Amino acid sequence: MDEIRLEGVGMEIATGQEAPLPHGDDARILFVLPSLGAGGSERVVTTLANYWAGQGRSIGIANFDAPTFEPFYPLAPAVSLFRLNLPAASGGLPAQIGQTARRIKALANAYREFRPDVVISFLTKANVMAILAARRLGVPVIISERNNPTLQHFNAFWRTARSYAFPKAFSFVTMTRGAAEYFPERQRPRTTIIPNPVQLPESWENRRKGNRITAVGRLTDQKQFHLLIEAFAKIAAQFPAWDLTIWGEGDERPELEQQRTRLGLQDRVHLPGLTDYPGQWVETADVFVLSSAYEGWPNVIVEAMAAGLPVVSFDCEHGVTDMIEDGVSGCLVTKDDVDGLAGTLASVLENPELRQSLSANALKASERYNTQTIADQWMRLVKEATA
Repeated sequence: MDEIRLEGVGMEIATGQEAPLPHGDDARILFVLPSLGAGGSERVVTTLANYWAGQGRSIGIANFDAPTFEPFYPLAPAVSLFRLNLPAASGGLPAQIGQTARRIKALANAYREFRPDVVISFLTKANVMAILAARRLGVPVIISERNNPTLQHFNAFWRTARSYAFPKAFSFVTMTRGAAEYFPERQRPRTTIIPNPVQLPESWENRRKGNRITAVGRLTDQKQFHLLIEAFAKIAAQFPAWDLTIWGEGDERPELEQQRTRLGLQDRVHLPGLTDYPGQWVETADVFVLSSAYEGWPNVIVEAMAAGLPVVSFDCEHGVTDMIEDGVSGCLVTKDDVDGLAGTLASVLENPELRQSLSANALKASERYNTQTIADQWMRLVKEATA
């Protein structure tokens, strides 16, 4: 896809025309990220890796998981997997520095074994380590920040390491302009905005019954599921046929279960944990809700839209307004406004025609995030890096 550079901010955004690409079709690509668990970054890496491996490219993934850890998202057999068995260090700063040094050394060894032409790294700490591991090997590194940096805090060690390492990257990728502009220009060379691809299960079965509100994510403070449960409690009596299901696992489970009990919603609010396979939740969802305090790029919204679901979301930074046109392809609610969320949900639940309209428009809007389109934007960067 053709790209333009924005004056003053050094930022590239995809436009809509195909342009000649540099050489590099046979580039060996190694992804680096901390883990291959059930997260949004992991989903994107797996999607891109599988797509390119299916094209016959040489693709690898290096992470710090244990050798026995199985990726949550299925990986194509052709993808080389380097599980470096170096989990995050517990303890103080000396332990963190020591483990970081070991991780950098292990990454450098993985580079030597796989011989990548370019490295693509996801998430701040992995980005720092991926760059430092490549410094003597001459491998270009494309780094990507995936969350909302204004609300994601690091200690002085990682802030200093980021300031030193990021300028040495070949390119800096994020999903939204707002997230990119948080970083000083020197820390984001060749800044490029690339949204995430949408990836639904290949053959999912529609098992919807017309009465389930669904949310998906780690049970953490960031996702604010306690606000969603509070909002649902305000309208539960008005809509006795509807239930709320929150898929995911995390540290906030005990608090959410206690809140559910306190509100008398044990039979109406369900916390079933992780799905049996990625994206399974779209089969039984009838309305999707996002209640997060912040996001980098909420993949679940695009997945819901691609599955033809009406979406109600807090207008949190970043990414939500890039995906949803309020009242057309979804409904936006002022962030943290519980009464507003309850009222918007009530409007959607009581109006089947509105749900149908939101669903149709959401499905159409999601087409711009198909895997081929997004993978082609990434491949342009790969080809520039290897030119």
